[in-house]
Amino acid sequence: MKSTARAPAAAVAPPAAPANDAVKAPAKSRGRPLSFDRDAALEQAMHVFWERGYEAASIADLTQAMGITPPSLYTAFGDKERLFLEAIERYALGPGSAGPRALREEPTARGAIQRWLQESAEELTRPCHPKGCMVVMAATNCSVAAEHVQTALTKRRAAAIADIHRRIQSGIDNGELPSGTDAKALGNFYSTIYQGMSMQAKDGATRASLMATVDTAMRAWPKVDSRQ
Repeated sequence: MKSTARAPAAAVAPPAAPANDAVKAPAKSRGRPLSFDRDAALEQAMHVFWERGYEAASIADLTQAMGITPPSLYTAFGDKERLFLEAIERYALGPGSAGPRALREEPTARGAIQRWLQESAEELTRPCHPKGCMVVMAATNCSVAAEHVQTALTKRRAAAIADIHRRIQSGIDNGELPSGTDAKALGNFYSTIYQGMSMQAKDGATRASLMATVDTAMRAWPKVDSRQ
């Protein structure tokens, strides 16, 4: 009994000396190049999540669209949740980038909000991808199991609204809007317009219809009293 108890200990201790050899073999397999285009696969996954939502998109749906096997998905992306979060980031940097770009580039707050909504009306209704906004639509009414995903999207939406608040406040500070304008309330109003446009686009609203909504919403923009 004693000799068999010592044998495992002796077998474990020696590998500590040639540590380099022990590390090299696994590193080689982990570094093996993927047998598919990861970027193209992520693009397809983004479309599946965008169309069906996080929970309704099954691993079978995803792998079929991505043209890979489940083991390849787990090897390249970790799991479904991490794949989804990566797809959301891809969306934010691509189709969902109109808002941040407009807020950053337009010289006036009004111009920024109007451009954001107008470009969104075009993007939300493009025939080349699912309708609506992925960040708004992809994780609503999720189960407890998907709580982390829903929380991540809630934080992303909150950050986007905070950027709108800041851009409007900057306009107030620069005298573009009346000094008494509530930046938060106005920002929430236009964020609600955007979310409503996303839902309408999902239900089949046309670009022209959403542009009409933008025109109506912009009439609510506070005007500076020139007599003051």
